[in-house]
Amino acid sequence: MISTAEALKRALELVAPLGAEDVPLTGAAGRVLARDVMAPRDQPPFAASAMDGYALAGPPPRPGDTFRLIGQSVAGKAFPGTLQPGEAVRILTGAPVPTGADRVVIQEHISRTDNMIKVRQPPDEKPYIRPRGDDFRTGDTLTAPRRLTPADIALLAAMNVAEVPVTRRPDVAVLSVGDELIMPGADPDPDRIIASNGFGLKALLEAAGADVRLLPVTADTARALRDGFGLARGADLIVTSGGASVGDRDLVAQVAAEIGMRRAFHGVTMRPGKPLMAGRLAASAMIGLPGNPVSAMVCGHIFVLPMVERMLGLPYRSRCRTAPLARALGANGPREHYMRGRIDGGELTAFARQDSALLSVLSRANALIVRPPDDPARQAGEVAAYIPV
Repeated sequence: MISTAEALKRALELVAPLGAEDVPLTGAAGRVLARDVMAPRDQPPFAASAMDGYALAGPPPRPGDTFRLIGQSVAGKAFPGTLQPGEAVRILTGAPVPTGADRVVIQEHISRTDNMIKVRQPPDEKPYIRPRGDDFRTGDTLTAPRRLTPADIALLAAMNVAEVPVTRRPDVAVLSVGDELIMPGADPDPDRIIASNGFGLKALLEAAGADVRLLPVTADTARALRDGFGLARGADLIVTSGGASVGDRDLVAQVAAEIGMRRAFHGVTMRPGKPLMAGRLAASAMIGLPGNPVSAMVCGHIFVLPMVERMLGLPYRSRCRTAPLARALGANGPREHYMRGRIDGGELTAFARQDSALLSVLSRANALIVRPPDDPARQAGEVAAYIPV
């Protein structure tokens, strides 16, 4: 067996960033930008008024100064002439500042009679003019890789970018293995259980940006597993759940090897998730998760999610955080332990029940508390590492 850190390193070596595709701006939110995008224009493309008021030329006006109103500038329609000292142009927020203007005096400081305006009080020192290119200039870059946020989408739209180069979504095939499994909605007999792992993994990986194919449940036979791997053919990543241990009916490793898998590892010193394995199967990366529901989801967070993110072109960044413990913890055993717990009010609390079959406990968790191998007992208030989930 190898350490969790070594297993993650080897798993990430099995995948690489995928190719790029252009998508409409309306479909780019949440996708990963594949190449830098440069602005083809300045924003604003002209000097613009920051306030509603009057554009003036010349030195700062004083109370009592009067100006002749000669026109207006509104958003989308600039004043066409050149402003001279002694003249004023009515201007609205965002409108182009007339040629010759030095400042905008806000309307609260002005009184108006017909086509004359008068300064009523000392104007602000601010000119209230946003210079051309104040937001961004031609050639300014939105850098890749990055997962595009709503703010990024707004920026790209302002740049006049209608199509965005994004990394192709990874095609992930999820295969649940086990004679005892039936799909949700069926009428189970007392000896069967509902297949849940695939649904949880599908939700996790789709939220990360993958396209996930949930394949039919596969029986614990070599023939059925070969058929299941056949259905997964062509996927960028094949994820199996169950059949990865060393029991008489745990055949995933054997069948995968028979059909050509080049194994990277099998067995990790972690809890839950000890039977984890991974390798390459033809053009696909393959990772075999344990069948226990919590084990599968924990391994999904620790290994599969980073693999998907790497295929999307995102660099690996540890998601580990630290926080003080709300309650004491006993000593850990020889395997790295990912304890289900919660972080509330800045403090970590591990749940009392840590059985890897308890999805109800995982559902209440928002943190995996990371205990190193042979970690000694910890007292309340001591700092511990955790991964948000």
